[in-house]
Amino acid sequence: MQKLTVVDPETKSPDFVAENIARLRALFPELLTEGKEGVAVNLDVLKQLVGDKTVTDTEEKYGLNWHGKRLARQIALTPSTGTLRPCPEESVDWDTTRNLMIEGDNLEVLKLLQKSYAGKVKLIYIDPPYNTGKDFVYPDNFQDNIQNYLELTGQVGEGGQKLTSNTESSGRFHTDWLNMMYPRLKLARNLLRDDGVIFVSIDDGESPRLRVALDEIFGEENCVAQFSWRTDGNFDNQAKVKICHEYVVLYAKSIDAFPHPPVVDPSTPQDSKLFKPEIRNTVVKNGPKNPVSKITLPAGFPAAFQAGRIEMRQTPWPAYREDAIVENGRLTQSTVVESGWSSKELLLEFIGSGCKAILDGKGQETTFVIAKSGAIEAVKRRSDYQSHVISVLNGLGGAQKATAQLVEMGALFNGYPKPVELLRYFVQMASDRDFTVLDFFAGSGTTGHAVMAQNVEDGGSRRFVLIQLPEALDGNVDEQREAAAYCERLERPCTIAELTKERLRRAGKKIREESPMFAGDLGFRVFKLASSNIRAWEPNREKLVETLEASVEHLKADRTEQDILFELLLKLGLDLTVPIEQKVIGGKTVHSIGVGTLIVCLALAINAEEVESLALGIVEWHKAQAPAGESTLVFRDSAFADDVAKTNLAAILQQHGLQTVRSI
Repeated sequence: MQKLTVVDPETKSPDFVAENIARLRALFPELLTEGKEGVAVNLDVLKQLVGDKTVTDTEEKYGLNWHGKRLARQIALTPSTGTLRPCPEESVDWDTTRNLMIEGDNLEVLKLLQKSYAGKVKLIYIDPPYNTGKDFVYPDNFQDNIQNYLELTGQVGEGGQKLTSNTESSGRFHTDWLNMMYPRLKLARNLLRDDGVIFVSIDDGESPRLRVALDEIFGEENCVAQFSWRTDGNFDNQAKVKICHEYVVLYAKSIDAFPHPPVVDPSTPQDSKLFKPEIRNTVVKNGPKNPVSKITLPAGFPAAFQAGRIEMRQTPWPAYREDAIVENGRLTQSTVVESGWSSKELLLEFIGSGCKAILDGKGQETTFVIAKSGAIEAVKRRSDYQSHVISVLNGLGGAQKATAQLVEMGALFNGYPKPVELLRYFVQMASDRDFTVLDFFAGSGTTGHAVMAQNVEDGGSRRFVLIQLPEALDGNVDEQREAAAYCERLERPCTIAELTKERLRRAGKKIREESPMFAGDLGFRVFKLASSNIRAWEPNREKLVETLEASVEHLKADRTEQDILFELLLKLGLDLTVPIEQKVIGGKTVHSIGVGTLIVCLALAINAEEVESLALGIVEWHKAQAPAGESTLVFRDSAFADDVAKTNLAAILQQHGLQTVRSI
């Protein structure tokens, strides 16, 4: 039975350096050599492989460079030995929810999520610090490790380190911001599906550097758009030009795999109460302002209603008529329809075919919708309806609207939150209704709120993963005083992460009250970043005997079985919301995770006479669950009375086909 320790790969997040070396060795074994710190790349061989006979390392290269870039790349590749501790008492619907709210340094959390969520996220949205000189950018003595995080948040030491704003007087104004962002963006890309996308909000200050950094990480060819978002906020009256917009940069992991976004122009007013959820996003409320043509629909033309006025719409622009009379599902008289379509022939072909599906210029099925206020039915509808997305975002509100939304729920946030409508619009750009959305600068929690609201609207089952640093709120600072007082009234720690969680609670409650028939997920599981549950070997030379005795039990005494279970989920690559069952077998509590994918027994003592009944009971339960793939079994190493008990248990399990048996 292999014993897992802190140095084993299973107890760490993925080692990207080792994986990259393995890939290089498989493709170009001659490329690798030995350096003073281990494996190294022979740059001369690399140049020969790519046909470069002249370039040297000292020559100029195109790209974005800054002091610390090499370290930033190295930080992204360094595995984390931390864990995420579950907090059911701070969660909502812990047993059933698939949503996550993780409190911690997002760099370390992104590392920990690599095994469980790599290639599984469809959409990432982040609203990072804009580097204005007033927002948090980096901690003093930035080291990006668990100890630094614990000191930063005051969990160890004497109150923790201070968070430092990157003021414009810093000689490394852009450098510090890039060193903070670069490793996080590198790790984020790994989590995206092949058809996934990332949206990043930014202003003029760092927009140029963000674009070049994203070009390098995602590939310039995968830049989809840079949106201009009309923020509708207050102007700086001292500015020579009144800035009323920000940017949202959109990159795809693979531009070829990312479909055309199935949403309409957000500047077109829509009354959500008029439309059924299943096709609301396929309808444009207003008709074209400048119709291209007028076409007469004959009496008897099929319509979707027995009686009443109708509106007819189709991509890319609707045909509409508000005074048409319908009886028994057909027009009672010939009706002139104004059309904004660019192709009159396409509309004529559609009408001539009796509203049957036709193909567009790309050979894809089009859609025609006939609608009436209060009820809508589709004559023919595609699930992946395509419409135009434009790069100027109007009518979605700004920070003032977002703040008003928080106040309406009785929540507060210090800063500049984004409006729910903006985030819902981005969520709609993904054609699926069942995917994972990640936001690792969660702030007020707008992304989580938007995902829940959109699921209510269209019946989707999207889930969110939010990450937020528990940055302290200072009641002595004007901008933070009200938010700090709010946390005190709630009797919770004065941190931004607490504001995030409270906003999610209130948003879910409000949605439930307004949509009592909605049976979807409005909860979230809370996890907090912490050091590993596995005790590292830290010998005390002055008390060597005591140190050796303590090392016998190398699981930390202040950690629960649940803490250990979720660290195993992370390190073995299982979802943090996977079902967990438990059963008493041979007098010991045994946990089955993911329908037998992982079976864990953390009993404090297993005697030799208990081994057989425990092992055979686990075998029987495993057969009943019949997991699709190979199962991993984990036991507490210190529980075994002796090596004989451990060996016998492993032998019985392996005789019945359970080969992967570990101790921790």
